[in-house]
Order: sequence, then C-alpha cells, then structure tokens
Amino acid sequence: MTMATNKGTTNPRTIAVSAFKARCLALLDDVATTGREIVVTKRGKPVARVIPADTPPSLQGSVTYPVTDDEILGPVESIWDVDHA
Repeated sequence: MTMATNKGTTNPRTIAVSAFKARCLALLDDVATTGREIVVTKRGKPVARVIPADTPPSLQGSVTYPVTDDEILGPVESIWDVDHA
C-alpha cells in the first residue's frame, strides 16, 4: 500500500481507531487548522486517512441572469391593484 504525504514537510500523524473515535471532533479541527494529515489504524494497519478539505471554488461570477439590466430596472408593464384580492 502506498501512502501519499501531505503538502507539509512532516510525516502524517498515526492514531489508533479507538483513540480517533474518542477524540474525533478535536482531531478534525486539528487537521483543518494545521493541515497535517492523520492516518487512522486498526490493529496497527492503516484503514483511513484524514486530510484537510480543499477550499471550495468561489461562486462569484457563476450566476447568470436571463434578462438584461434594462429589463430588471425598467417599468412594470402591468397595473397592480393592491386593494383587489
């Protein structure tokens, strides 16, 4: 089995599955903060790798409108009668 190393220069931290289960949330926060991966082992054999998530791409500019700015800002063609239900 080949293990990829994290982006940093340090080796991944190894932890037993029982210890990971007991401290899961704190360990996930640690990975997110430090960027250092954790290898979870069961009976000494690697079973999982926890690595930091990639930053999601920006959504800026991803929305398109099927109308022009003039159509959005233009007058409303219909007459509204607020008293009529």
